[in-house]
Amino acid sequence: MKVAVPDDAPPVMAPSAAWAPFAATHDVAWFDTLPADSEELIARIAGAQAVINIRSSCRFTESVMASSPSLRMISIWGTGTDNVDLDAARRRGIRVTNTPGVAAASIAEHCLALMLAVARRLIPVDASVRRGEWQRGNSVQLAGKTLGIIGLGAIGRRFAQLGSAIGMRVICWTMNPNPALGFHLVPLDEVLRDADVVSLHLRLSGKTHHFLGAAELARMKPSAIFINTARGPIVDEAALIGALESGQIAGAGLDVFEQEPMPPGHALASLDNVVMTPHCAGITPETLEAGLALALSNVDAWMEGREQNVVV
Repeated sequence: MKVAVPDDAPPVMAPSAAWAPFAATHDVAWFDTLPADSEELIARIAGAQAVINIRSSCRFTESVMASSPSLRMISIWGTGTDNVDLDAARRRGIRVTNTPGVAAASIAEHCLALMLAVARRLIPVDASVRRGEWQRGNSVQLAGKTLGIIGLGAIGRRFAQLGSAIGMRVICWTMNPNPALGFHLVPLDEVLRDADVVSLHLRLSGKTHHFLGAAELARMKPSAIFINTARGPIVDEAALIGALESGQIAGAGLDVFEQEPMPPGHALASLDNVVMTPHCAGITPETLEAGLALALSNVDAWMEGREQNVVV
């Protein structure tokens, strides 16, 4: 079977330890640039039965699938599936897999880093010291504060554990509550109202687009910090900017945005109560290797007729 990797840009799959043995034993078409449009994507995956999707900017729409009659399987590197029309894949009998849990430790650590950086105002304080100033204070101790987790997937659960480990009280809301997990579950309004830090861990879908908007942000404490390492469009970014500018909430740590890369002159870039990173929370050498290897393993499992990490 032919396997296509249409979007390894910048390359992460090709340099990985798992790629060379896979490429040596499969008929592969590999590209180290992003396709310019859907027509180029269709051309790159032409004749392939399986596609390994690296970048979420590469979109597998109904029309792409309809124009790719050989396509039977899409293996996504990562957990997000918002760039794939899952309903269309289901109708067409196209198997979709992902790599759940692989990046949980890395992303949870990144959440912790963002939370501490905002609470301790590390970025503006560092800049102040470099200017020769010596202004102390204005930082927040997190021990004894409340961490609110929205979404209890692998990442949310791990960050809840880290928050508890530094002495925070942890409360959680999730779409599919399971008391057996052992977390303190409360209504969403209670998370927003009571948490000193609100951290978002939902998957982007039609149900979660702008899940948090102006009304939800208004329920948060003026002293609250918001963390998002999930997907930018789950939050109404304009409402978030307004809340940060007005002091409705105290600060934010963001790894994801509605438009990526962030365009020059973006309003968030001018705010000193925001710490930002370029959608890199899950990108460490350990996570890269494990996730890429699993994406390849998912293809092999499908070729062998086994079910592994199936989304649809």
